Amino acid sequence: MSAIERLADVIEARKGADPDSSWTAKLLAKGPEKCAEKFGEEAVEAIIEAVKGDRARLTAEAADVLYHLLVMLAARDVRLADVEAELARREGTSGIAEKAARPE
Repeated sequence: MSAIERLADVIEARKGADPDSSWTAKLLAKGPEKCAEKFGEEAVEAIIEAVKGDRARLTAEAADVLYHLLVMLAARDVRLADVEAELARREGTSGIAEKAARPE
């Protein structure tokens, strides 16, 4: 099991946890909208570090982005396995062709 799979499992387990005992539970208790907002904030921070070119800071921010993406997904009951299945479905298809096939 990969680190990201283990993290997704921990996030799922925190859904019913006491918000006073878990940062993840606290985020989830605030609802999907707040989880999405936090994901957006972290994504912007990663973009800033990518532009600056600081590899170590970008790595740290990317980890934050992945964590908050998983929290946001959990808030809407989307599992990592669902995302992996979608990636597998797209595998071998050019990005241009995949985007052109999306419904408007």
